[in-house]
Order: sequence, then structure tokens, then C-alpha cells
Amino acid sequence: MISTARYWSLVILIVLVYLAGMFVTLFENDSAQFAVMAMRMVQENDFLSLFKGPEEYLDKPHMHYWLAALCYKLFGIHDWAYRIPAILASLLGAYSTFGLGKLLYNKNIGKLAALIFLTAQTIVLSNIDVRTDAVLTGFTVFAIWKLAVYIEKGSLASLILGAFGAGIAFSTKGQIALLVIGLPLLCHIAYTRRWQVLLHWKVILALVVFAFTISPMLYAYYQQFDLHPEKVIRGRGNRSGLLFIFWEQSFERLSGEGVGKNSSDYFFFFHTFLWVFLPWTIIGIAAYWNQLRTFFKVHFRRNSKHELLTVGGIGLLFVIISFAQFKLPHYLNILIPLFSVLAAAYLVSLKRRGKTKALNLILAGQYVILGLVFTTTALICFYVFEWPTWLAYLPLFLGYGVVAYFIVKKEAPFIRIITISVMASVLLNAVLNLHFYPQLLGYQGGSTMAGIIKKEEIPVDRIHKLTERHTWAMDFYNQYPVRISTVKEIRSFADVWLYVSESELSELTKSGIGWDREFEVNQFRITRLQGKFLNPITRPTILNKMYLIHLK
Repeated sequence: MISTARYWSLVILIVLVYLAGMFVTLFENDSAQFAVMAMRMVQENDFLSLFKGPEEYLDKPHMHYWLAALCYKLFGIHDWAYRIPAILASLLGAYSTFGLGKLLYNKNIGKLAALIFLTAQTIVLSNIDVRTDAVLTGFTVFAIWKLAVYIEKGSLASLILGAFGAGIAFSTKGQIALLVIGLPLLCHIAYTRRWQVLLHWKVILALVVFAFTISPMLYAYYQQFDLHPEKVIRGRGNRSGLLFIFWEQSFERLSGEGVGKNSSDYFFFFHTFLWVFLPWTIIGIAAYWNQLRTFFKVHFRRNSKHELLTVGGIGLLFVIISFAQFKLPHYLNILIPLFSVLAAAYLVSLKRRGKTKALNLILAGQYVILGLVFTTTALICFYVFEWPTWLAYLPLFLGYGVVAYFIVKKEAPFIRIITISVMASVLLNAVLNLHFYPQLLGYQGGSTMAGIIKKEEIPVDRIHKLTERHTWAMDFYNQYPVRISTVKEIRSFADVWLYVSESELSELTKSGIGWDREFEVNQFRITRLQGKFLNPITRPTILNKMYLIHLK
């Protein structure tokens, strides 16, 4: 294992990257949308109802929004306050990954697993583009760890904590949390033949704790939906919040009903995994294949040297989510702790068995990934978004120098693999959080316009829009929602501002509506990057414009 000093130095570096990302402008759509939903709770002092703009929101439970609202209460309504629960949950996830690795294998594997978890690309990204997945992932792996401790040692305290963690996870995203927790644990119970742990009186107490933990969320659903059968949600009346969260939610995701379909590609998560687990992708794939092959060789016979919790859990969950008709890359976040433990165990096993050739092959692969990181960061800083002065490049050159030092430093392959991989993650995400995202978000019209509104002291309660097009970033940074009005209504208003697109501006001109002040910003859907945007030469050709005009 690497030295304690280097281990904690690497952990501190990646945590600093996380902290740098706290102050990045919120991304549209989901991050800004969820931040606005939590903000509305605080502003209206209504913590039982969830709204997505003017619509009642049924899709996800309340915990993520409650945690964000709590941070708003403590620190004020800021983008960095919104990200606090995600970062704390990720740190809990890292500690729980350590605990799980230590339980299934040993302390050194647990430490390495935690480091892999923290540096996996999708985990870093989930603390910048914050949705529900950071909280979900942190508490699911916490629950898996504690419930696995109960299975192994019969600890009542661990069982209670596991039930609490499962309750928080369920209150964050619903049934998927129980699948993520339950399937790996069932694989572990089946492999170790400890079925008796399910028939103990302690389990009844755990179910009581779980029920108590989810009761606030259930009460909120009941108050908002079950008591109001007259409400029409997504074209259907008489919607029960309790029935939805216990039964309908996952089926809607799997079928695409209600939320829509965005992919019927059953291999979506297989090729998505190639980037979400960077820089550990090669190791993760090799670890899974090696462990699976071992089980088939021994016909899944019980062996104290092996565990089925990670391999079985990953395999079953991969199959289930691959059949969903609505897929997004961050759905894989919940599998990263299991992959982290598996990858750490594989690396340590190669070192312990003296597999120098295999380690050197992996090291070569990590050098390729590092080369891609060097190329990507150089393109970002020297081409996509250039810095204005050469002095600004000094931190980048310093980062390159530090990484180069560890490349040429003569160390064992195992140590070099870990150090180079973590450095690759730190370098890439430091450039993204400190340079790329801040520049990119300058093309997010709503947040950019909110800065102009603040500077010009424009009254936020007098800003209108003509369509239901979402303006989450502007709503958040104005701390006030943009009101929807028709052209007919606008004609009767005095001293109002309109936030409109180019086509809407043209329509207003044709309608004979005039204005005396105008502000213009660039607009691009920044979460859907394309080559023409990244190329500064062709970028102007695909940008849209948004306008804020003051009517006469």
C-alpha cells in the first residue's frame, strides 16, 4: 500500500477539487431546477409540497430537497449551500466504501476503495452538477456496509444504522434505493448461506426504524396528493403519492410512461461506464471479469477468500437498469462503491501475488488515460477557452510538473498506478472546476442575465416570459421566479421587463410592441456539448441569443 502521508495528500487534493466546484454556477436543467424547488420550500415555508415551476411534482421523494432547504436556512440561499449535502453525502459514501472494503477484505483494500470512489469521474461530477444521486449513493453504500456488518457479526447497532441509511436513501429516490441495497446483500447472504439473519427478531426492529425514517416523506406525499384526488398529475387524476412511491415509480421508469423514453439501447450503460469510472475504467473491467471468471471456474462454490456481494450486485443491477426505457449516465453512480471495492481488491491481489506483468500492463493503460487527460486539459486551456495572460497558465504548468515528477519517479508499479490515476483525476477536474465550467457557464443565458439584473438593479418581481420554457438558473439567482404572461396581458402592464428569445423578440416587433431598454446574452444548452461549440471558430454560428427588454 502507498504511504500514509501520500494517501492523505491525495485525499486532500481531491477534496480541494470538490470544494473548488462548490462555487461554480448551477447547471441547467436538473441542478438549477432542484435548487429552485428547495428554495421555494424555504421562501414559502412549505416543506410538505414539491413543485416544479407551476406544476405539482410527484417524480421523486423529498429528502434531497429537505437537505438543501436546511442548508439554505443555515447559510442562506447560495449555490454553494445547495451543494453541501452532496459533498457531505459523498464523504459519507467514501467512508462507507472504506468500511465495506475492510469488512469484505481488509483495511488496505478499504482505504484504496475509498480513494477510487472519491476520484471516479461521475462521483466528482455529481458534486458539481448536483442532482439526487450524491445523497442516494452516499446513503445506499452506508446502508449496504452496516447491514453487511450485521450479516457477518450480528451487530444490532449496525442493523439499526443500516435501516436508517436505507430509509434516507428511499426518501431520496424511492424504490431504486431498496434494489441497490437489497440485491448485493441477498447475493452475500446466498453465497455465505446466512439465511438465518433474516429470521431474527432484530430484523423486526430494523423494519420499525426504516418505517419511522421514511414516515416524514410518506406524510408529505399523503398531504400533497392523497388528500387531494382532484389534482391532475401528468394527465391523470386521483393520484396517490403513497401508491406511487411504493409501486408505480419504478415501473414508470422502466416503461418510460410518464417520464418519457430517451433510450432503448440495452447497452447504454456498458459504453457509458467507459467514462463514468475514469480513470479506473480499465481496472474496474479487469476486476469484474477476473472475479466473475473465478466464480465460474469453481462453479460458485463457497470460499472464504471470495465474496459475491460486489460482483453479484453489479451484475443484477446492470441488467435491471439496462431494461429501463429512460436512461441517464448518473444512474450508474449507485454502482461506483461496489466497483471501487472490487477494483481495489483486484489491484491488491495482483500486488500480493507478485503479478508484475499484469500490473505493468495496467500501468501502461493508466499512462494512456493520463495522456488523454493531458491532451484534454491542454485543449481546454489553449484552444477551447484560452486564458487571457500567460501568468494564468502557471498553475496548469505546475500541475503538469507534479504529474511528470511521479511519472519519472522510480516506484513499484502498484504505487505508480494509484498515484498516476488519482493525479489524472485531480488534474482533469481541477481544470474543469476552476476554468472550463466557469467559462462554459458564461453561455448559460439565464444565470448570465441574472448577473446583469443584479448589476442594473432591475426589480425581479417585474420580469415576465411569454412561454413555459424553464428559466431555472435565472429563477435561482434572482431568488424569484420569472412570471408567465401572454402578449395580451403584457399590453396592459406598465414598467415591466420581458425575458425572450430571438424568435419571440421578432414576434413582439410584428405585434407593434416597443421597448426602450435591451440587454442581450448568449445562450447554449451547456449540458449538451458538441464539437461546433467547443471549436471557438464555429462557436458563434450555433449560439442563440436571449434578451431582457423593458417595455415602454
